Amino acid sequence: MSLKALILATAMGLSSPALAGPLASVFSDHAVLQRDQPIRVWGRAAPNASVVVDLSGQGVTASADGDGRWSAVLPARPAGGAALTLTARAGDQTQTVSNLVMGDVWLCSGQSNMEYPLRQALNGDGEVASAGDPDIRLLQTGKISRPAPQHSLPTGVVWKVSTPQTAANFSAACFFMGRELRKTTGVPIGLIDATWGGSVIQDWISREGLAALKTYDEGLSVLADYARDPALGVARWSQSLGRWAGATIPAAKGWEKPDLDDRAWKPLPTEGFWEQTAPDLAGFDGTVWLRLELTLTKAQAAQGATLALGPVDDIDTTFLNGREIGSTQGWDTPRAYRLAPGALKAGRNVLALRVIDKGGGGGAWGKAGLKGLALDDGTFVPLPTAWRYKIAAPLTDTALPPSAPWLGASGLSTLRNGMIAPLAPFGVKGFAWYQGESNVAEAQEYARLMPALIADWRAAFGGGNQPFLLTQLAAFGPEADRPVNSAWAALRDVQRQVAAADPMVGMASAVDIGSPYDIHPADKMRVGQRLALHARKLAYGEAVVASGPAPLSARRDGQAVVVTLDQPGVVHAGNRPIGFELCDASACRFVDAMVDGASVRLTAPSGMTATKVRYAWADSPIINLFGKTGLPATPFELAVP
Repeated sequence: MSLKALILATAMGLSSPALAGPLASVFSDHAVLQRDQPIRVWGRAAPNASVVVDLSGQGVTASADGDGRWSAVLPARPAGGAALTLTARAGDQTQTVSNLVMGDVWLCSGQSNMEYPLRQALNGDGEVASAGDPDIRLLQTGKISRPAPQHSLPTGVVWKVSTPQTAANFSAACFFMGRELRKTTGVPIGLIDATWGGSVIQDWISREGLAALKTYDEGLSVLADYARDPALGVARWSQSLGRWAGATIPAAKGWEKPDLDDRAWKPLPTEGFWEQTAPDLAGFDGTVWLRLELTLTKAQAAQGATLALGPVDDIDTTFLNGREIGSTQGWDTPRAYRLAPGALKAGRNVLALRVIDKGGGGGAWGKAGLKGLALDDGTFVPLPTAWRYKIAAPLTDTALPPSAPWLGASGLSTLRNGMIAPLAPFGVKGFAWYQGESNVAEAQEYARLMPALIADWRAAFGGGNQPFLLTQLAAFGPEADRPVNSAWAALRDVQRQVAAADPMVGMASAVDIGSPYDIHPADKMRVGQRLALHARKLAYGEAVVASGPAPLSARRDGQAVVVTLDQPGVVHAGNRPIGFELCDASACRFVDAMVDGASVRLTAPSGMTATKVRYAWADSPIINLFGKTGLPATPFELAVP
């Protein structure tokens, strides 16, 4: 590899062909190998080298290809037995990993509720103190975002035996699930924690998986350009932002021009989130334009400079004297735009920012004293202490803006590239998934993305029909005292439908575990236990009830509507379930409901012809309908034919 190529690879986080040994990085001391299936082993060696692999006396030979990649398959082994040693030899390279065991491996992934560490869970101190088990092995990938698929995990990412020290920061939900399976199966359990808080599902699906959906072509093309040339990728993304703004907010055309009359615009401090500094921006998500003027001397204007704006939440496109100088995404990423000599003018200079806030805080919120022009002569010209601003459009009036596709957590395929690709095709028993909070605004698209992710991961890890366990979102957000449209409920219903459509997908509902005030409920033990129930049913064939009641159908019976459930319902805290609604073309209304075994009879208001029925349709619904085993009925929406 040339020095130039090595520098580029380092900057981009790409893998260098220099390897510590022939084995892929997922093979380390203390690993769990998947029992009862052929054992896939792979790695990198010299191009065209012969590789000899030995697993405690069982050997196989493989040949590396022209790029040095090799793979081999060893015979399946049952669980149990003495600890194993795996050795790979390629030329003068020999690598040995030891204390391997045969058992079941589960890959746990998603966003912050799966990332949530054991030490912060309910009774975290006690759970951590009792986490020691030599037959539970843990692997944490860490947070790795890359524009192209990686072959290796970072140095230091290795399998570890579960101890209080190694388990404390491990995924609590994953750990509790694994601990239950260790008890019920009696075999060693390997758990992989590949999580990133705040991540969208699109970032966990491969380029090929997203391309098959036919709606991510431009973003994937920009990502490919970014992988080759970051400056080109940024420029193309900025152009797509401009097209989005022009199409969705035509009224703001020309607001970057220096001769725009902005005297009627309102003042806004240059420091702080706009929700805290402007009354009409409290709770505002969407696009706002900021403008200010900066006066420079002839000597100052003749220099090159760096414009420092501090962090901007979430996306900015910045213009100087009507010319675009840069775009950046990232709520806490400081903006620093380089200005060549000639970009500045003696006298009046106009700075304009198009700021898009996708949620939470918004605006150019960093310290005012750090914002300004750092001139090439070493002097600093601070910005004035106030912007003038004007609202362009709330987010509810526009489509979501195109995100920078290379950004970890909000991009396309980058977490799949950095955290999942280096693991595949390691043998796994199945997958556990807790994600969706970052996609609540796009439930309809999630209905396409969730099956795409399941198919993508199954193909990557052996091409089978492995069990996929997903967690239905916990309650979070306002409780409702009247029927409402709830994005959280809509996404929960998509999760229900995905599970219902695939017999090897199990859904563990957490809707009764959450809190209106905390998006991260600490009761991860029940989440893990419910995931383990689905694993026992789907992966191990146990005759266990893994879910609460779910709807099968709805039919009319005179003025009433009867919902048939897949199991008898049990009402807690009263004699009637609450949260059932009937809807017609004009509105939804809460209705009286009576449970009779696996049927729920709903009484429609006089004169109403119901077209659909909803249950627990709120961000934080009150749940009092359960199954006989104590698991909650799933929220749902169902058409009434």
